[in-house]
Amino acid sequence: MAQVLEFKLPDLGEGLTEAEIVRWLVQVGDVVAVDQPVVEVETAKAMVEVPCPYGGVVTARFGEEGTELPVGAPLITVAVGAPASGGPDVPAKGAEGSGNVLVGYGTSEAPARRRRVRSARPEPAASVTVAAAPAAPAAPVLPGVPAEASAGPVPVISPLVRRLARENNLDLRELTGSGPEGLILRADVENALRGAVPREQAAQPSPGSSAPAGSRRIPLKGVRGAVADKLSRSRREIPDATCWVDADATELMRARATMNASGGPKISLVALLARICTAALARFPELNSTVDLAAREVVQFDHVHLGFAAQTERGLVVPVVRDAHARDAEGLTAEFARLTESARDGRLTPADLTGGTFTLNNYGVFGVDGSTPIINHPEAAMLGVGRIIPKPWVHEGELAVRQVVQLSLTFDHRVCDGGTAGGFLRYVADCVEQPAVLLRTL
Repeated sequence: MAQVLEFKLPDLGEGLTEAEIVRWLVQVGDVVAVDQPVVEVETAKAMVEVPCPYGGVVTARFGEEGTELPVGAPLITVAVGAPASGGPDVPAKGAEGSGNVLVGYGTSEAPARRRRVRSARPEPAASVTVAAAPAAPAAPVLPGVPAEASAGPVPVISPLVRRLARENNLDLRELTGSGPEGLILRADVENALRGAVPREQAAQPSPGSSAPAGSRRIPLKGVRGAVADKLSRSRREIPDATCWVDADATELMRARATMNASGGPKISLVALLARICTAALARFPELNSTVDLAAREVVQFDHVHLGFAAQTERGLVVPVVRDAHARDAEGLTAEFARLTESARDGRLTPADLTGGTFTLNNYGVFGVDGSTPIINHPEAAMLGVGRIIPKPWVHEGELAVRQVVQLSLTFDHRVCDGGTAGGFLRYVADCVEQPAVLLRTL
């Protein structure tokens, strides 16, 4: 006798309380294995796949793509031990569950190939209570299951493209994809939107709002909402200050060119800056810390988990390089490249985005010289690096054209005074101007 188990959206950790359904990976009637991913969701931190701890036949799905669900809301129901097309029962061990339902940490088993089941389908379970699943004639659509389940998903190149269409109220089924086998690309959606009015423009202002007609309303949710909340909290809680200095980066650029000319993996500039950061934090540990308001204590860390700002289509994210202080330039280059690629593809996990102790912000990639950024709460400081450009500079007593960069340090004034912050920034500038200074810490 089959048992119907309800799988709910699991606790996502890191204070996350909700997630948006991006893409269903299974349909009603599919056979799923223990720990097989069944849905792709977007949290405020990452795009991740959620594995189901039960093995059996999917009897119902709850929520359409684009729906936001709170933690604990039903995702799917699975008939455990249900016969598949007259064959043997699905192994009942799925009733125990694997327990591997933490988002973003993978699964213990490879997902089995999905197969459709055309036998009788049980009704969706009404609660978590395990109950016998009565057989019922097949219906066009089960209660609680969107009609899309039988039609199948639209082939789209990425969840980001699907999200773009959804936020502008564009029906993907009306588009003809220009990609291979009709795959819908971002360009297809953007071309369609040029002749359409976005949903936000057509929305009426809420009661009491003074927004003029035709203005655009963009919901603060997902990554953008999380960034807004964190920046607001940082501004409320952290009394920050900023100091900055210009530095001659000519010798650093030459050193990097020499490294890359000697063969082996290429060393990135951001990796060298990260190496300088970790050396500076070893000298000024006050800036590698956080403030515990409840205990009224400054907590200094003995490790450097280095965050770096990365701009993506989903918004600004801050991936974290774990134990950056223990990595050499090659290791830092490889890890920066891995995290950057994952950020652009929307594959960062919550573990990749949390636990930072200090942030490196290379805003020079945007073509700007300086900035006074907001500290990435709950950290205590952030080093900013502007663009490196040729400028007139007095070098060895003579005017010359040198590669100059502006460095800034925004710091929590509760963890240190200006002397410490200035000492840190001056040491960073010295390492940029004379990379040999780093030899002391190697």
